[in-house]
Amino acid sequence: MARALPEDSHLTGNRRGAELELALSQAVPFRVFTLSDPMRVVLDFREVDFDALPEGFNRARTVESIAYGGAATPGWSRMVLTLNAPMLPEIAAMETDDATGEAVVRLSLQPVEEEAFSAAAGAPPGLSGVLLPVVTAAAAPADDDTLLIVLDPGHGGVDPGAVRNGYTEADLMLSFARELREIMRRTGDIEVVMTRDADVFVPLPTRVTIARAAGADLFISLHADAIAEGRAQGATVYTLAEEATDAATAALAEQHDRADLLQGIDLSGSDDEVVSVLLDLARIENAPRSRAFADILVQAIDTTGLDLHARPRGEGAFSVLKAADFPAALLEVGFLSDGGDLQNILDPSWRARMQAAITGAVVAWAQADAAADALRRQ
Repeated sequence: MARALPEDSHLTGNRRGAELELALSQAVPFRVFTLSDPMRVVLDFREVDFDALPEGFNRARTVESIAYGGAATPGWSRMVLTLNAPMLPEIAAMETDDATGEAVVRLSLQPVEEEAFSAAAGAPPGLSGVLLPVVTAAAAPADDDTLLIVLDPGHGGVDPGAVRNGYTEADLMLSFARELREIMRRTGDIEVVMTRDADVFVPLPTRVTIARAAGADLFISLHADAIAEGRAQGATVYTLAEEATDAATAALAEQHDRADLLQGIDLSGSDDEVVSVLLDLARIENAPRSRAFADILVQAIDTTGLDLHARPRGEGAFSVLKAADFPAALLEVGFLSDGGDLQNILDPSWRARMQAAITGAVVAWAQADAAADALRRQ
């Protein structure tokens, strides 16, 4: 169980909003949502001991009271902020100290109109009743054969991503990921965790932290970017490389990393040479697994008869793919800069075909990976 660290935990605020910093002894999956009547912000964690937090923890004038303890489901903990003014999360993130393993959850609440708060309030889709615990990571799979897939809808919150005709990449990919999650779960062999299930900003390193804490077997980042120059059309699958395969891929990688610059996140790596060597060793094992999944995914999309980019396989220095301890790939389901791709993404039947292709690729990859793992053990 993670423990709240009182010396580095604060809840402060003024008329312009409130800021929560909750220091934890270790990283855990968490999720944020809002409820109305009364106005509340709810944070669910797996699992946190809050006993060390002092009585004077709450110093935010806009937060009427704070309560915390166990959630209704064993293994989960809940913190509830009751508000005296309407506020919505602008930033919800977790930063992990690589050296100590300690983590800090940062929640930024910004004032909104009551109508906006009411429109956003409610438990996430698929859950009945406002008191059900809501979690980023599912409970541990029932057996070792269940795949844990982390879906990462790109952008969110202060970073909408690409925008065209009033549609934002962040919103489109969140809807796409929610639908894909349900299709994957219906197989009975896949459990899904999402790095965000609301329109909130989640820094790139936090997305990796969520996947690691959930025990990801595979990480899939979902995007629909726009290319400022030239023309791009069709699905593209990227894996990690220090050098991008072409100028367009390099530009996309910079675009994604710039999201963290909005919040001043330092993406520079550790200077610890030992850590670097260990990370490189881990990547030696997982990089081929990532490439294998990417190749299978491209083949599945092609077999389904969906459009692929002229160069459907790329590599780039995407920060969200830099985890060393699990395979990862980034899928551009299409490009908002192409009118045809946008119409495809807005078409439910097209999305269903793409989501079926992705799910089929995950299942095929898992089978091939299990066979390869047996050879690796030998």
